[in-house]
Amino acid sequence: MLILQLAVILIASKIAGDISAKLGQPSVLGKLLIGILLGPSVLGIISETETLNEISQIGVILLMFIAGLETDLDDFKRTGKAAGFVGVNGIVVPLLLGYLAGIFMDLSQIQSWFLGLLLSATSVSISVQALKELNQLKSREGTTILGAAVIDDVLVIIALAFLMSFTGEDVHLGQIIVKKVFFFGGAILVGWKVVPWVLRRFAPLRISEAVLSSALIICFLFAYFAEFTGVAAIIGAYIAGVAISVTQYREEVFEKVETISYSLFVPVFFTTIGVSAEFGGISDHLGLIVILSIIAIVSKLIGSALGAKVAGFNWKSSLGIGSAMVSRGEVALIIASIGMEAKLLTQDLFAVLIVVVLVTTIVTPPMMKLFFKTEKQRMKKVI
Repeated sequence: MLILQLAVILIASKIAGDISAKLGQPSVLGKLLIGILLGPSVLGIISETETLNEISQIGVILLMFIAGLETDLDDFKRTGKAAGFVGVNGIVVPLLLGYLAGIFMDLSQIQSWFLGLLLSATSVSISVQALKELNQLKSREGTTILGAAVIDDVLVIIALAFLMSFTGEDVHLGQIIVKKVFFFGGAILVGWKVVPWVLRRFAPLRISEAVLSSALIICFLFAYFAEFTGVAAIIGAYIAGVAISVTQYREEVFEKVETISYSLFVPVFFTTIGVSAEFGGISDHLGLIVILSIIAIVSKLIGSALGAKVAGFNWKSSLGIGSAMVSRGEVALIIASIGMEAKLLTQDLFAVLIVVVLVTTIVTPPMMKLFFKTEKQRMKKVI
């Protein structure tokens, strides 16, 4: 059954991606929508399984690993200040608006803050693909987005630990912070000193694809330890990619990992997002879904855009950066699951928020297309 599902996903995602591109949208949008069509909510051809989810997880890890390989470390350093403004402002605005929405919904104080925190999350895995298609991944805007995503992830998780300490849950703020400091400090040190050494030692081995294998080992270990310390696995994979990007093996690893990723794992990741969508019974909460979706989109768009503007970007670039930060993805889903376990979310509100997360994910690629295309056209006129 899995083999047939993979065949259907690959055929459908490639065709849907091509149709989306012909309609002037990033191909990732077609892949997301075809997942909804194939999933239980519509045709029921593909069902969500643990194995499919694991393949999907590998896909998003490899996608962010590739983004790291394409990152210019010098550009990354130069955009550090801008990434800080975007990351912080992109948390503060959704946090406050989400809190106010919770109060309006008659949620308790802690539930309202939790809702705001959930809406503050960002996952740029979808944005990375759109940036690649728009040829913006290596731009100043693209580098700022990736840096802001790292900052966003760290701040949201720390804030979550702080909030959960008031719920009676066994979450220790000091321990969380120490683990994160340990991961980032260790990841930077290992990436700087150990990764190049490992690649140099693996390269001469008389085995097939020695360099590629060692690169994947590094990627998966970084992703695992990131998740183990409470940081998103995609952040660990991204840091691993950055570490390898400064070595002489960058091009070889990039070409081969990209081939492996986009032939199987990445299409499964994008399609599975749509497959996992559950629309049963949401008609009873349609108004709430619309309102929270608008808050989620506008708050992150405006908040991140204002941060970019303060950092010196023009308004078009700022809105492009803001649009790339809109997708909540798997980070928000993880936070929502924690909220369910801590009884901070009801079953109905949990279902509503899952749909809201899906909406933010689907609207991100066309929004990015709109703002980055407009900026590209403006630059052509200037030239």
